[in-house]
Amino acid sequence: MITRKEVERVAKLARIGISKKEEEKFARELSLILDYVKKLKEVDISKTLPTSHSIEIENVTREDHVQISKKLGRAGKEKIAEKLLKLAPETKDSYLKVKSIL
Repeated sequence: MITRKEVERVAKLARIGISKKEEEKFARELSLILDYVKKLKEVDISKTLPTSHSIEIENVTREDHVQISKKLGRAGKEKIAEKLLKLAPETKDSYLKVKSIL
């Protein structure tokens, strides 16, 4: 159990001002946290293997690859790219030119 005196001492060390009401509140809350930690320490984990991740999850992303639309074909795609480039305020070669953000 954390006492008000301990909370007051920690507050002084941290150089924060807290009221008597807050001292009582923090003493209760910190005591509850320590009780919970005590319960966690009682859990038997002797048969649990160490892991680097708590949940076994696999990467489900796929490799990116370029595909030309079957409906448009390469020529149709190039026409769309040209139209989009014409709409851009600034371009260089076949790229959009944007302001640096870093």
